[in-house]
Parts: sequence; C-alpha cells; structure tokens
Amino acid sequence: MSEVCSKCGLPKDLCVCETIAKEEQHIEVKLIKKKFGKLSTIVVGINDKNINMKELVTELKSKLACGGTLKDGVIELQGKHLAKVRQALIEFGFPSSTIKVFERC
Repeated sequence: MSEVCSKCGLPKDLCVCETIAKEEQHIEVKLIKKKFGKLSTIVVGINDKNINMKELVTELKSKLACGGTLKDGVIELQGKHLAKVRQALIEFGFPSSTIKVFERC
C-alpha cells in the first residue's frame, strides 16, 4: 500500500499540498548591489515550510548557470537574472500572478 500524506490524506502520488502551497506564495525578485559593485538577484517570500527550498535553489543555480545560496529563507543568486528567475519559477509551478520583479538597485 502506498504512503498517505499527513496533510491532505491522499496517497503521495496524488498529493496536491505542494501545488496549493505554490499558489499561496507572494514572491519578490529583486536586484541588489553587493560589495565592489557586484550585482545579485534576491528571491524573497517563498515559505520554506511547504516548499523544498534546497531543491529549488539547486535547480535555479543549475538552470541559470550561476552561484548562489539560501540564507534565512532568502535565495541569493550571483548576477543579474531577473527575467530568467521569473521564467524559471513559472516553470517550477509558481503562478505568474504571485511573482513581482523589482529592477531598481
């Protein structure tokens, strides 16, 4: 017998908890200037309790071919990747209406 999700009560292969969690996020993608004038893309607002953040950071880093880290629920990627991060988050299942991009440093 297959495993059952503790939140929704459905079998793991039919579980929709992560999909619902992705729809409830309010994500902000920002560009900041770091030490020595380096640019970094910051992703804020993803609730790390419902989403596997380590997997998401790894996928973003490999898709964008850049370095990055996860600190205190904030994803920090090296370089200017605003549009690419937005597109990647949409591909990962986050609705485009919940993603806001701020281009000012």
